[in-house]
Amino acid sequence: MLDALSQFWQQIQARPDFVPFMCIPIVASVVTWLHVWMALKMVFYPIAFWGFHVAGLPVGWQGIVPRKAGKISGILVDQSISKIGSLDEFFREMKPDEMAEFISETLMENVEEFIDEVMGERNRTLWENLPLGIKRRIYQHVRKQVPSIMDGLVTELTFNVESLVDMRQMVVSQMENDRAMMVRMFLRVGQKEINFIWHISAAIGLFFGIIQMGVWLVVPWHWTLVFWAALWGLLTNWLAIWMVFNPIEPKKFMGMTFHGAFMRRQAEVTEVFAHISTRELFTIKQIMTEMMFGPKADKTRKVIKRHVGKMLDSPIVRTAIQMTMGWDEYAKLKDTIIDKSIAATMVPISDAGLNESRAEKVNELFLDRMKKLSPAEFQNLLRPAFQEDEWILIVLGGVTGALAGWLQLIFGFK
Repeated sequence: MLDALSQFWQQIQARPDFVPFMCIPIVASVVTWLHVWMALKMVFYPIAFWGFHVAGLPVGWQGIVPRKAGKISGILVDQSISKIGSLDEFFREMKPDEMAEFISETLMENVEEFIDEVMGERNRTLWENLPLGIKRRIYQHVRKQVPSIMDGLVTELTFNVESLVDMRQMVVSQMENDRAMMVRMFLRVGQKEINFIWHISAAIGLFFGIIQMGVWLVVPWHWTLVFWAALWGLLTNWLAIWMVFNPIEPKKFMGMTFHGAFMRRQAEVTEVFAHISTRELFTIKQIMTEMMFGPKADKTRKVIKRHVGKMLDSPIVRTAIQMTMGWDEYAKLKDTIIDKSIAATMVPISDAGLNESRAEKVNELFLDRMKKLSPAEFQNLLRPAFQEDEWILIVLGGVTGALAGWLQLIFGFK
């Protein structure tokens, strides 16, 4: 046996193409490592389209994730986030009564300036000439009414959040408006899997390169080097991506356990995804912004108008306004106050401390629900990013492999 192997090795050493022949698996490993790295980069970058247009047709590239941010985020909501919880549950978990109290306290700090600004915009001269005693009564009345108005307003918004905010549309809009955030989110959730694909590709390339050596010994036709290099390029990219998500459930084979690289990290990924979701996707600021300025903002304005109207309809306020501005201006003032109220409310809503405290409350709900996701549902947290256009990455592997095989043939085997 040893003599046969020794004789076989001597025959290989005697080959005129000994050095390039021995380099086949090395080249396959290095090229595979490089083209998988390039493919992974092309999933996420560039964030903005890079290239030019010819006759209206784009010639260039934009990362798959940022290019299809809206579609991928829609799939993410439909297949995963919607199973974690509803917007109503997230909002209630934020303790609306505590938010109302925080907003009221913030607004009360500048209530006089707020009233002066609103009234001054409508008729500054008449407002400034209004007796100070009447102004003070208005200030006092508004101060007294703000807490109960905010409490009632936030309570009604909470009970109707599902009709005022489309969760899917909110997430899709966020991702389309901030494609870098979409990329950042996927990278934070799946960075280890991306690194796994990249590094395992070198080993896969080496394995296929050894097979290619055997093929070259049996069929030393020039075209086979290019053909097999292309085939290995296709298979390497496909296999690397497949190994991230499959098998979905742990499988035992010959004493070894096989499990998708992403799937076996469910506990760790759950922590990361919950943190990102509660700090970037479902913040109180984001929900309220969508509620106040999104497609259903008109419904929100009607709710606000009803609550603010109670304060304006009190005898002291109504009389003072009508005296200074007249009946027509009194009606228009309600719309002005709604606009100013929304702007004023968004200031405390945007407070970093408030958003972080609400995120901590929702985080526990996310963690608990995500732990209950089935493996197939959990897979969909990251899978859509690759599945959407992974055929491009697989073809890219084939093209790159063929190019490498052709160069190796030209410079190594002449």
